[in-house]
Amino acid sequence: MSGTTAPRSADRPARVAVVGTGYVGLTTGACLASLGHRVVCADADAGKVERLRRAEVDILEPGLPELVRDGLGSGRLEFVRDTPAAVREADVVFLCLPTPMGAGGAADLAAVEAVAREIRTELPDGCVVVNKSTVPVGTSERVGALLGRPEVPVVSNPEFLREGHAVHDFLHPDRVVVGGADPEAARRVADLYAPLAAPHVVTDAASAELTKYAANFFLAMKLSFANNLATLCERFGADVADVTAGIGRDPRIGEAFLKPGPGWGGSCLPKDTHALLSVCEAAGIDFPLLRATIETNVEHQRRLVERVVAQCAGPDGTLTGVRLALLGLAFKAGTSDLRDSPALALARQLRERGAELFAYDPALSETRPDLSDLVTLTGDPLEAADGAAACLVLTEWPQFRDLDWPAIAARLDGRVVHDFRNLLDQDRLERAGLVRQSIGSAFTMAG
Repeated sequence: MSGTTAPRSADRPARVAVVGTGYVGLTTGACLASLGHRVVCADADAGKVERLRRAEVDILEPGLPELVRDGLGSGRLEFVRDTPAAVREADVVFLCLPTPMGAGGAADLAAVEAVAREIRTELPDGCVVVNKSTVPVGTSERVGALLGRPEVPVVSNPEFLREGHAVHDFLHPDRVVVGGADPEAARRVADLYAPLAAPHVVTDAASAELTKYAANFFLAMKLSFANNLATLCERFGADVADVTAGIGRDPRIGEAFLKPGPGWGGSCLPKDTHALLSVCEAAGIDFPLLRATIETNVEHQRRLVERVVAQCAGPDGTLTGVRLALLGLAFKAGTSDLRDSPALALARQLRERGAELFAYDPALSETRPDLSDLVTLTGDPLEAADGAAACLVLTEWPQFRDLDWPAIAARLDGRVVHDFRNLLDQDRLERAGLVRQSIGSAFTMAG
């Protein structure tokens, strides 16, 4: 059954139910509606459902509000709270539920299992249940057992969406992966994507489930490699940008995910690498490269914190009472998502050293009580810089390049800008009287 196939044309638009309206669920529902399918999205959050019915999208995702508005206007997209009602007439039911990191790093499947129990008696005979959430190998069988409906096949259809590019990635996929024990059910799900003309990999459920974890592990490994390579470049006076350009143009390596930074994070890579490690341990499989990828990320962030301490510590050798300006808290530009943000990981370590942190992020409101114990959010980068011993660039927002750096220099007490995203223009900062410290080039102490 395994293999790569060309997409087939669907016979007719499908009736689709999507359970969960987070990044994956809302993007899946809105995009499938744009392809002509009739989509009902269900979510237990009454407030979110009401906002979505008014085409109000809480998620910062380019193109998504417009797709939601168009779907509502065409009548092909609707939002409900009643999950059982949403699935009663569905041809295909997508489970787009959170699978956060649980105890010991394993994926927490509580939400997936709860919904499976909730809908088991409401599913029409012959519909297909799809695990769209990132789940460990064996979850399709687990969901099938919870449903207890042999006439309702369960397949895996992992998502490969980048936050900030989710709509584009859904509508222009590199591949569509679908796996299940029932080949026809898997192909029915693959047919939903027929208008996109993307290559289809139709396989078994275990292979589809493992594909998602393998992809994210490989990307995390490339980032850990790039960060270790940056350290090597600093030691020998090389420039990591030139080195990665030299190796990235080799098509066997590729340029993507070779840019060093403050460590990798976000909603997927940390939880998925830990979940895969947990799966390996449970199966008695040693995977040293996976463990090293995770450990390298932790060590890299610790090393960056030590760099700041070395530059900014007071007479007692600590950061107690030292004010620092942080530019960016989101895990990457183009999103307001803070889940496992490397910026927050560094901020926590700096705070533990006694630093007083003032932060600016263009995607975040100043009223974020969940951050109040860690940082003081400001509405202007000048406010964040006021009296700071140093400035740290932690998110690669492009607008940071064009900040009024002379004005920031006038507000800072120190002269150092730690450009942990290798984002800023060296000459511009030098003209402002600032010392830029990047990652992966010669590192000099500045007084």
